[in-house]
Amino acid sequence: MANIFIRSANGVMDWVNERAPALAPMYRKHMTEYYAPKNFNIWYIFGVLSMVALVNQIVTGIFLTMHYKPSAAEAFASVEYIMRDVEWGWLIRYMHSTGASLFFIVVYIHMFRALMYGSYKKPRELVWVLGMLIYLVLMAEAFLGYVLPWGQMSFWGAKVIISLFGAIPVIGGGLVEWIMGDYLPGDATLNRFFALHVIALPLVLLLLVVLHIGALHEVGSSNPDGVEIKKGPKGNRWSATAPADGIPFHPYYTVKDTVYVGFFLIAAAFIIFFAPAFGGWFLEHDNFTEANRLVTPEHIKPVWYYTPFYAMLRVVPDKLGGVMVMFGAIAILFLVPWLDRAKVKSVRYRGWITKLMLALLVVCFVWLGKIGAGPGTDPVETIIGRVLTFLYFAFFITMPLWSKLDKTKPVPERVTMHD
Repeated sequence: MANIFIRSANGVMDWVNERAPALAPMYRKHMTEYYAPKNFNIWYIFGVLSMVALVNQIVTGIFLTMHYKPSAAEAFASVEYIMRDVEWGWLIRYMHSTGASLFFIVVYIHMFRALMYGSYKKPRELVWVLGMLIYLVLMAEAFLGYVLPWGQMSFWGAKVIISLFGAIPVIGGGLVEWIMGDYLPGDATLNRFFALHVIALPLVLLLLVVLHIGALHEVGSSNPDGVEIKKGPKGNRWSATAPADGIPFHPYYTVKDTVYVGFFLIAAAFIIFFAPAFGGWFLEHDNFTEANRLVTPEHIKPVWYYTPFYAMLRVVPDKLGGVMVMFGAIAILFLVPWLDRAKVKSVRYRGWITKLMLALLVVCFVWLGKIGAGPGTDPVETIIGRVLTFLYFAFFITMPLWSKLDKTKPVPERVTMHD
C-alpha cells in the first residue's frame, strides 16, 4: 500500500515538473537546499509566526468581507450581524481582531531580535529596509481595518488621525478632505478604506513579504553569533558545497517551527475564547457602540500598537511638530543599518553600552505605549513622555558614537551552539 502511494506521489510530481519545470528548482532553493545556521534559538521563530498571523488575517478577512457592508448606515449593523447571526461569525471576527494584535506582537519581537543580533548589518541592509516597509504598510493596513467596524473609537480615531495631515502647510486642508472624501468621515471614507484594506494594501504587503524572504535567502539568514556561515568551511552530510555550519531549512526547521506554531495557536485560542477584548487593549469598549458624530468619547486613543507613536505626537505642544516627531520616529528606523558602526553584529559579543542602550529603548517604547493609552491629562506624565521621546531619538542619533565606542569580545570563526 505504501509503495502504491509513493509511486502515485512520484507520478504526480513528474507530471507537475514536466509542465512547470521551474517549480522544483525554486522549491529546492528555498526549502531543501536553503541552508540555515544550525544555532537558531527561540528568537528566530517570530518571522515564521508573522507568516502564520498574516495567513490568518487574509483567510479570516475574506470571510468577513462576505457579510460586511462599507456604508456609514450599515457598517456597524453588518458587524453585529456577523457576530450574532452568521454561523461561527463571532469566531472569525475575533480571530481577525485578535490576530491583528498578535501580528504586531510577533512583528515587534521580530524587529527587536534583529536589533539585538545585528541582523540588519551588511549584507542584509535590504532585508531590513524591506522589513521596515512591511511594518509601514502593516500599520496603514491595520488603521484602515480599525475604522471599518464603525464604532465610536473607529469614527473618532479616524477623524483625529486623518486630521493630522491638516498640519501640513498649504496642502493640509485639501489633503484631509481628499483622504476622507468628505468633510467628516462617512460613506466615502468607508468605501475607499474598505477597498484599500481588502485589495490594495494586502497585495502590496504580500509583494513585500515575498521580496523580504527572497532578499533574505539570497544573502542567507543571520544567527545569534553574527557569523557568516557562507564564508566558513564547506561540506556537511547533505552536500560537499554547502556551509559546514548550515542545515537544510526543510525538514529540520519546518518541523521545529511547526511545534512553536502549535504553541502560538494554543495561546491565540485561549485569548480568542476567554479574553478577545483583552481588557480593552485588543478591542476598545467604545468600539462596541455605533459611531455617533455628536458624541465624543471621553478618551480618544488608538489601539495599543500605535500608542508609543501617539504618545510622541501628544507630548509635543505644536501640532506640526508632533506630526513630524511621530513620523520621524518611524522613519529613523530605516536608517539603522547605516547608523550602527559596531565591528561585530551580535549583542553576545558587544559590551555593556549596547546592552544598556537596547534595554533603554525597550523601556522607552513600552512606557510611551502606556502613556499613549492614557487620557493624556496628567502634566507630569507629559513631561515624562517628552523625556522618553528624547531618549528614543537619542538611541538612534547617538548610535554611530556608542556603537563604535563600545568594547567588543572576539567573535568565533564558526557558530556556537550555546543558548
